[in-house]
Amino acid sequence: MTSAPARPEGFSAYVAVTAAYWAFMLTDGALRMLVLLHFHGLGFSPVQLAYLFVLYEIAGMVTNLSAGWIAARFGLTSTLYAGLGLQVLALFALAQLDPTWAIGLSVAYVMAVQGASGVAKDLAKMSSKSAVKLLAPTTEGGLFRWVALLTGSKNTVKGIGFLLGACLLATIGFVPAVLGMAAILAAILIAVLIAMPPGLPKGRKGAKLSEVFSKSSNVNWLSLARVFLFGARDVWFVVGIPIYFYAVLSDGSEQSNRAAFFLIGSFMALWTILYGIVQATAPRLLLATIRVEADLITSARHWAWGLSGVPAILTLAAFTFPQPQAWLTAMLIAGLLLFGAIFAVNSSLHSYLILTFTRSERVTMDVGFYYMANAAGRLLGTVLSGLTYQIGGLALMLGTATVMISISAIAVGFLKPPSQPGTI
Repeated sequence: MTSAPARPEGFSAYVAVTAAYWAFMLTDGALRMLVLLHFHGLGFSPVQLAYLFVLYEIAGMVTNLSAGWIAARFGLTSTLYAGLGLQVLALFALAQLDPTWAIGLSVAYVMAVQGASGVAKDLAKMSSKSAVKLLAPTTEGGLFRWVALLTGSKNTVKGIGFLLGACLLATIGFVPAVLGMAAILAAILIAVLIAMPPGLPKGRKGAKLSEVFSKSSNVNWLSLARVFLFGARDVWFVVGIPIYFYAVLSDGSEQSNRAAFFLIGSFMALWTILYGIVQATAPRLLLATIRVEADLITSARHWAWGLSGVPAILTLAAFTFPQPQAWLTAMLIAGLLLFGAIFAVNSSLHSYLILTFTRSERVTMDVGFYYMANAAGRLLGTVLSGLTYQIGGLALMLGTATVMISISAIAVGFLKPPSQPGTI
């Protein structure tokens, strides 16, 4: 399975897409932390905080299904520009929130704005990931290296965004931070509109909406595995762990609140940056250039089962010692960082395999379907994050993550090598 190396204009288009995606994910990470910590400070419960992100994930599911067809019909640059522009509008709308509104109205308004942001995020993501399949060289592991670089660097940037959001909230406040990000992203959108080189397809008129549903068993099993992999991450990542750390670190005073914001943002940033670095280095870690696709499918199974052991151990510790303790907090930090490293390898393998399982002529639709499953997993994890933490604390939350990873590993077990495997 070989092809000529990517053309120079193809590489330029890849760089432009990656830069736009970086800018988007920086604001996405900062916005997530701003919303979570700002509204927790206003007295929102864990379940109410989870509600703020529910429409974000539902919108992502719908968007990924339709965006694959839209990109196939109108071109990848159209969906990329639409994602960036919609995020600018969502940030501006969020800045209009009135703190005197009742909690119910505030929740509804932020849910709607977050829904728009979810549409924006998945338009940008689907465009960027599909572009890699079309632009990357397939010789000497080129596809795996390019997708790992895009995904890993994106998550590193998003991690910086988490820290940025927490720091902005602690220094200049919610509204100036949101408006500042909107202005910067608008400037980047204008620059990308002017400077985007050729290299991406313009779309085909015959693309049908019904084509978004994949008929490939590998795509469907991998998508199912993706649902539970990301559900297992977000069940603790979205609400539970930040709120647990806030309870441990803050005594309610303004000074301790600011310190807690910074420390929580630092941990979330560190976790996501580590995740991104490991993703970017996954091809070297897995020796991908000298292994066939069947070997990497087997590796995906092993890494999935290995990941399940981390939350299982943390669940046991949290169940045995339910009250917050310094050593338990330290164990959680170390365990979740280890989880992030192993999770990154799993995620990187998935991101590569989806591009090997799809054909170039339907790449946007298969990738859209796959990331619809990704959004479904985040939605499931988001809802369960607030619910399990409020009902059963750390133990129930982490135990749920263990079960979800096990289901993901079972789904990966049904993947089969392509009919004509080749060296990657």
